[in-house]
Amino acid sequence: MPEVVIHDDESFERALRRFKKKCEKAGILSDLRKHRHYEKPSERRKRKLNAARHKTERPHPA
Repeated sequence: MPEVVIHDDESFERALRRFKKKCEKAGILSDLRKHRHYEKPSERRKRKLNAARHKTERPHPA
C-alpha cells in the first residue's frame, strides 16, 4: 500500500494528489477493476488475444 507523509508546510490536497499518483503507479485501481467480476480463463484468453490482434492491426491507407 502506498504511503504518503504530510509535511508541515504541505496542504492536504497536495498530499492527496501525491497519494493518488502513487496508487496509479502501483496499479492498485486497475487491479481492483480487473478483479471486480470473475473472469473465466477462456474469457481471459479470448480478451487478451483480441487485444493483441487489435494492437497489431495496421490502419488502412487513405
